Amino acid sequence: MTNFAFSIPPINQGGTPVTFMLKTGQSAFVLGANGSGKSSMMHLFYQSYSNASLRISAHRQTWFASDSLQLSPESKRQSEANIKNRDTGLDARWKDDLAAVRANIAIYELIDAENVRAREIACAVDRDDIDTAKRLATRDAPIAIINELLELCGLPISISVHHNERVLAQKRGSEKYSVAELSDGERNALLIAAAVLTAKPDSLILIDEPERHLHRSIISPLLTHLFARRDDCAFLISTHEMLLPIDNNEAITLLVRSCKYENKSPIGWDINIVSDPHDIPEEIKFDIYGARNKVLFVEGTEESLDKPLYGILFPDISIIPKNNCREVERATNGIRASENLHWVAAYGLIDSDGRENEIDTLTENGICAIQCYSVESLYYHPGMIRMISKRVSKVDGSDPKKRFDNALSSALEVVRPHRDRLCERIATRKIHELAYSKTPNANDVAIGNDVTIHLPVTELLEKEYEQFDDIISANNYLKLVQRYPLRETPALKKISEQLGFRTRKDYEAAVLKACSDDGYIRNTVIRWLGNLNQMLR
Repeated sequence: MTNFAFSIPPINQGGTPVTFMLKTGQSAFVLGANGSGKSSMMHLFYQSYSNASLRISAHRQTWFASDSLQLSPESKRQSEANIKNRDTGLDARWKDDLAAVRANIAIYELIDAENVRAREIACAVDRDDIDTAKRLATRDAPIAIINELLELCGLPISISVHHNERVLAQKRGSEKYSVAELSDGERNALLIAAAVLTAKPDSLILIDEPERHLHRSIISPLLTHLFARRDDCAFLISTHEMLLPIDNNEAITLLVRSCKYENKSPIGWDINIVSDPHDIPEEIKFDIYGARNKVLFVEGTEESLDKPLYGILFPDISIIPKNNCREVERATNGIRASENLHWVAAYGLIDSDGRENEIDTLTENGICAIQCYSVESLYYHPGMIRMISKRVSKVDGSDPKKRFDNALSSALEVVRPHRDRLCERIATRKIHELAYSKTPNANDVAIGNDVTIHLPVTELLEKEYEQFDDIISANNYLKLVQRYPLRETPALKKISEQLGFRTRKDYEAAVLKACSDDGYIRNTVIRWLGNLNQMLR
């Protein structure tokens, strides 16, 4: 067994280097966004063990000039020496002058492995050593293994070597054709598999962006099978595809945040290591692997308005939508309870309605509860409407106060006919929350306590009708937008039109632009979020 030890310099001067050990039979994923320094880190790793490393570049050529040998043994050896020398250079991080040669070497290795196997079996037969010949024949050549792996990964092609050492492909019994005619994804899978299966034992294999041209449903099982087949090697995989490390639970994951450069050379990284993924709850792995050091869980979905607005307000924090408040709480509490995620600070933002008695407990758990039915309460907050009307007036010369007053009065008017449905929505939500809070806990179940749950449906609904009527009578638009899902009524469209926008989408885009451009508006919205900013900072 061979050990590969790595030390990654910290991004801050005087900080502690991040170290980890990779043994043969182990794999590690380097995960990060574009520009975070993944390629620079992979280059550092390669330089540390260049004599024992095989590098499969992100800039690899995925097409073949021919399906037959283009190299002699001598030119192949010279090309490999050139590649080793070239890959240690600084600019190897961003370009590959020998991409075509690498593809030719892959074809050479496949054919040579097939020929070596055939010669060894023939020599054993010539010696009349039939037992050895049989034993050698049971050892699959790389091409046979590649065909098996391609089938397991859902690529219905097989590869074979023919006269004049041509490598041909066949799909579901079709006529055989040149491997040069394979699709980009099929060629990429073939090149990666060929390079890995023909690598020397005890190699450190570095693969940059294996997902190029390949769907996760193909590259993920391909990598898993290659890891298993080459347990005499160690693997370092650089990827943007955060599900790849999740699919390989035994792997170490390096989360790269950023890289610091000096005179074009990397001098340090902001990085965290997940060395034991088993202790991380499955439901939060996806959230964490793509996140910054601080995470804010909010109610909503990826398609909702939450993420773009909170992303502008808190640019240094990962915003992760969860469907509802309970999921926000589960995700936040799950991360905070995990010792393996000590480097992640998790927070939550939920609606406080019906949770007034739990505010202190929620705050202690990093969850900020505010009076806000949904993110529309911020986009269509009367303060925001006022600020947008002023920005519009600077363009068209309209009266901002008149626009503001008309917007609010129109919203109040069109909401009236939707009283029953809105109140039923809120009452239903309260009933669900009440029912959830009264469900038996582990102690009740352990001692066999029967639990009777009484839900005062009529009482809660009548109180909601009364609350709604009071809000409308007082023309209290702020309370209305904070308490009810106005997006289910024409109110938000009316407001957008009164402010001079054709659609809600246009108005909401103007809100995001205003928050992005204007620090005062941005800080005003942050104040509407109660103590969240203080909690995050």
